[in-house]
Amino acid sequence: ANVGSLFDDPENLQKNWLREFYQVVHTHKPHFMALHCQEFGGKNYEASMSHVDKFVKELLSSDAMKEYNRARVYLDENYKSQEHFTALGSFYFLHESLKNIYQFDFKAKKYRKVAGKEIYSDTLESTPMLEKEKFPQDYFPECKWSRKGFIRTRWCIADCAFDLVNIHLFHDASNLVAWETSPSVYSGIRHKALGYVLDRIIDQRFEKVSYFVFGDFNFRLDSKSVVETLCTKATMQTVRAADTNEVVKLIFRESDNDRKVMLQLEKKLFDYFNQEVFRDNNGTALLEFDKELSVFKDRLYELDISFPPSYPYSEDARQGEQYMNTRCPAWCDRILMSPSAKELVLRSESEEKVVTYDHIGPNVCMGDHKPVFLAFRIMPGAGKPHAHVHKCCVVQ
Repeated sequence: ANVGSLFDDPENLQKNWLREFYQVVHTHKPHFMALHCQEFGGKNYEASMSHVDKFVKELLSSDAMKEYNRARVYLDENYKSQEHFTALGSFYFLHESLKNIYQFDFKAKKYRKVAGKEIYSDTLESTPMLEKEKFPQDYFPECKWSRKGFIRTRWCIADCAFDLVNIHLFHDASNLVAWETSPSVYSGIRHKALGYVLDRIIDQRFEKVSYFVFGDFNFRLDSKSVVETLCTKATMQTVRAADTNEVVKLIFRESDNDRKVMLQLEKKLFDYFNQEVFRDNNGTALLEFDKELSVFKDRLYELDISFPPSYPYSEDARQGEQYMNTRCPAWCDRILMSPSAKELVLRSESEEKVVTYDHIGPNVCMGDHKPVFLAFRIMPGAGKPHAHVHKCCVVQ
């Protein structure tokens, strides 16, 4: 869940968000729950600190969560450090019915039993229970101070070990630049950053385990293809700045029908005349333009998407289904998994239909992103393909 909007309008949006989140918890009753947040604290982190504290306290103490008697919260609150700050927040909740859960200590290279509720913030760099990195500045030089990066934790439940990676990849800085090439230059930057994370979590330092990578990937539809498809019968007008001759706007008009404007494209404007195309049948017709994951088809798996684009929704608390006309709607928020994690998820599905991949709050304003969730069961020992492999969860 990219939660940046929640701290701009905490009175309305946080209540909406928490209510819908608790509803999903109530419906699926998970025993182990991971909540990965990006843009924690919003755009103005310093001013939002009290709202952040309130949000965390509410999550840890609400009636809806009372059966979760153990928790780990990792909040990157070190907003004064340009070198390290990622604005990521990773929450893990353990149901009272779960007996033995272990978390990996990356420094000591052993698992430790999880007890009680603990919150870690400020400088997560010194916490041995996670790995955190911010992407190097040269990955996205257009952005003076990007907060993009990842946090990784490792868990062991029912003799099944897996990594959970909270990730935030780079956005599209300009609709006009994104439209110029297919794939876009921004797509290439995200590809490089995601590849870096995947290489990092399967390097030689630790035993290889299944992994789930979930967060705001900022994956976008292939702009050039989308515009060509949406405006097949349109003519394009180019508007340039008088002083620099730089393209500042593209206007697509119908060839007939009184030259009606179909689409206006600017750096931060994507104003298409018919938003229904992104909502009809959950936007399924546009999935063919969602191509960024194809580069990783041998390394990452995703369940079929059956929910509408998760971004950019209106931040007006009264509008739950309206998109903003700042960007082309896209499936930015995803839950991806390694091939071995896919086996974990789908193996359990054979018993009965217990796997759900969906979004939260379809009709309610949840901020500019709709959270997505994956619910599934793990069979005990499912993460160990060979019986002779040592049990991962014996070290206290």
